Amino acid sequence: MNLILLGPPGTGKGTQARLIADRLGALHVATGDLFRNAVKQGSELGARAKEYMDRGELVPDDVTIDMLFDRIDQPDAQSGVIFDGFPRTLQQAEALDKALAGKGKAVDAALHITVPDDEIVRRLSGRWLCPDCGAIYQEQTQPPIKAQLCDDCGNELQQRDDDRPAVVRARLEKQRPPTEMLDYYRGQNRLVDIDGAQAPDDVTRDLLAEIERATTRISN
Repeated sequence: MNLILLGPPGTGKGTQARLIADRLGALHVATGDLFRNAVKQGSELGARAKEYMDRGELVPDDVTIDMLFDRIDQPDAQSGVIFDGFPRTLQQAEALDKALAGKGKAVDAALHITVPDDEIVRRLSGRWLCPDCGAIYQEQTQPPIKAQLCDDCGNELQQRDDDRPAVVRARLEKQRPPTEMLDYYRGQNRLVDIDGAQAPDDVTRDLLAEIERATTRISN
């Protein structure tokens, strides 16, 4: 199957994408990882992406799409793909459909993980990290044993600037899936909303149930 997981930062989308990919034996494709790997390997597409990343700009659709399609042409993608972080725009959604159709494939379901904004802000603004060993903590779900100190090395924890509440809210406005793209998948009866405010195991359960429904629909 070819599945899309949609949702802004803080919904657990990346974690769920990895879990679902493992369960289904599918390839997990995250555009952020593609960018970093391509830059590390020094490929032509990586060099093009790096120009924009170095300037703090979004990588244009044409570069992103070329990089993505090059990846899903590889042998390990032929059993199915879980797309994480792509598409981000209606134009990318249409380009993905066109590319998959050329291979006799399609997006089988677009799974939209929804979480109230206040909960997302609580989750992300409660995240702290150790600048020395890289350990990550969350005030509500995974706090350090001693407040503000890393369990592993004892260093004082820090918060990233983009995890501060005001910045998180600004990021949400820019990074939530655009309405026109959601309407595009909804109009094709492929969009499914998943309650991401539940416990992570319950979110996984609901995702797998919807994937099973999509499988049944396709087989019929």
